[in-house]
Amino acid sequence: MKPTQKPNRPFFSSGPCSKRPGWSIASLENALVGRSHRAKPAKERIEEVIDRSKAILGLPETYVCGIVPASDTGAVEMALWSLLGQRGVDMLAWESFGSGWITDVQKQLKLDNVNTLTADYGKLPDLSSVNFANDVVFTWNGTTSGVKVTNGDWIPSDREGLTICDATSAAFAMDLPWDKLDVVTWSWQKVMGGEGAHGMIVLSPRAIERLESYTPSWPLPKIFRLTKGGKLIKGIFSGATINTISMLCIEDAVDGLRWAEEIGGLPALIQRSEANLKTVESWVEQSNWIDFLAEKADERSNTSICLKIVDPWYQGLSPEDQAAKAKQLVALVAKEEVAYDFGSYRDAPSGIRLWGGATVDASDTEALLPWLDWAYQEIKNA
Repeated sequence: MKPTQKPNRPFFSSGPCSKRPGWSIASLENALVGRSHRAKPAKERIEEVIDRSKAILGLPETYVCGIVPASDTGAVEMALWSLLGQRGVDMLAWESFGSGWITDVQKQLKLDNVNTLTADYGKLPDLSSVNFANDVVFTWNGTTSGVKVTNGDWIPSDREGLTICDATSAAFAMDLPWDKLDVVTWSWQKVMGGEGAHGMIVLSPRAIERLESYTPSWPLPKIFRLTKGGKLIKGIFSGATINTISMLCIEDAVDGLRWAEEIGGLPALIQRSEANLKTVESWVEQSNWIDFLAEKADERSNTSICLKIVDPWYQGLSPEDQAAKAKQLVALVAKEEVAYDFGSYRDAPSGIRLWGGATVDASDTEALLPWLDWAYQEIKNA
């Protein structure tokens, strides 16, 4: 039978993600629109985003944090173009975004000494074979595969190269070992549910030393430049952004960070996200048609929860028909105004991807799941 209870908030997209509980457009009423982002009040608001982010995440005092253009993508590209080339690089990928970074390094930067370690959707590559004499580039959480690294134990403290970590769907929802990470990037529209267009980058002292001692052989666009005259541009990490920033987006980011502090900071954010995963795990255990894309339980993402359809009927369909049926399921649930935008990523195996970040209430996830059972039976019996 068709369920009757619906989620209070039907937003399960993996980016842009759900706003925080209780958010409304009134949350932006104090935005410093019409003011220069260089004006003192505006710069103070920008600094507030940086300072609150550092405090909530527990960044070491010696690390710097700044706001950069073009979302997480811009932040990762900034790191790749500014830091790579001094030594070899190990590129790790187990989903589409990590694969994209490999493409950029091989075909755009055209580096010679590139070692790629890849795995199919649902798996991690062999982390024990990473060469830390090289720089290492990886995603902490595979946003399109739902597979995450479980900890930083595989990263040595005495590594020679830098570790460059795309953590956009992990920051604020997973416990990151900062001493093992030299560059970390994320964007506001993921776990904190902020608006898009801006990214954040964190640099360790080792990364700063590389920037100040090494100049890449290729030209750097202005939006990628982190140094001037061989020294770190410190203003980037104290509110003087590279280019014009949206003060509406800044206000929204501040609102989310203040909410995070009110509910208990990083431990509360992690708990809220993990509660969503536990809710889905309980449902999958009782289901005979759906399973996690991640093959190992401890590698399941608690933010981008990726699921595959394992029913023999569905598996007997052609790949094209499987994709069509999965899209029908998503469309049917959306038509009922129960949940939106939870189909699998375009490059990933067909199925379902539910966002389980901290801004999503576990009670809403719980209310959604019976609708998925109903919708699947509807498309199967059609």
